[in-house]
Amino acid sequence: MVAFQQKILRLVKCFRRQWPLFSNSERTTVCGADCMLMALQLSMAEVNKQYHGDFTVSLSDVLETWNYLLPDKLGLHENMKEPENYADVKKAYHAFLARSNMLDLIDIYQKCSSLGLLAEDESISPVQLLEFISGVMNAQENNGSVLTTPTQNNRQGQKHMKVTILAKKSVCSYLSLLVNSKDDLALAHILNVPDRELGREAFTNLKHASQERKMSIFLMATSFIRTIELGGRDSASSLYDPLRAHVKGLSNFVNFIDKLQEIVGEVLNTRIAGGRILSTVKMNLIKGRSNGDPFCQAVEEVVQDLDLKIKNIIDSQQETSTASTTGVSPARVMGFLLF
Repeated sequence: MVAFQQKILRLVKCFRRQWPLFSNSERTTVCGADCMLMALQLSMAEVNKQYHGDFTVSLSDVLETWNYLLPDKLGLHENMKEPENYADVKKAYHAFLARSNMLDLIDIYQKCSSLGLLAEDESISPVQLLEFISGVMNAQENNGSVLTTPTQNNRQGQKHMKVTILAKKSVCSYLSLLVNSKDDLALAHILNVPDRELGREAFTNLKHASQERKMSIFLMATSFIRTIELGGRDSASSLYDPLRAHVKGLSNFVNFIDKLQEIVGEVLNTRIAGGRILSTVKMNLIKGRSNGDPFCQAVEEVVQDLDLKIKNIIDSQQETSTASTTGVSPARVMGFLLF
């Protein structure tokens, strides 16, 4: 499993190096399994709203479509019953990725394979990729391990792992939104982390407004806050009415992302810029929490790990290009971190 994960990482690195062959933007986000599943869920909810008027979808329907979509994209499905409205869902899924400036793992794999960018010993079969994304490969590995009776230490370890995953998701979502302002999935993770009183209602109102304006959720939030700050005529628009109750939280969120963008624009040394960005995100996430809080400790560990990775990425870039640290953009470095 570890060896195969390294193959996947090298696949993503291949994409990062050759991004002009895949996308119009260096800041394209790579979707792993979790993001792919969430994008599918949102796409299915959109299709259901068109047909039934409700922006909802059952978990069973999502899983049924997920189990059809993966082999379908990889050309592996045989004698499988096509889910209801599948053509519309698939179209909505790819449209969502395009709007969000994203590519999923299957898209990258197929492009790399068609262009012959992978060495023979780095090749991945469609079946292997299907098993990796669907989790079958990991499940098989776990089934081969020795089962033990759950203990207090095991439970504590599992709890620590969950907190660490949450911390990493929070930090990386901030970095992802900084790299790709169209990444609605990243925004959904961090809009209310830390608490800004921007719950489900705020996100729903923001999403509806963004759909009306045909822009990403973050750009919608930014447009709204800028309009309010400038007091222009558009500030009276009825489109903004549902958002007015969330001015304080949205202003806090937009201004924080502005702060991160200022670091990218003003600090020329990528190593220093990366460190400052991570430090700023860390302080934002742990603000108001006690030092002994497990989440604070997890964020600290995640930031230290990412900081080391930034150093390694820059060193690697220097070795291959003999360029100075100022020649490697912070956005490019952050892009390498995000998978």
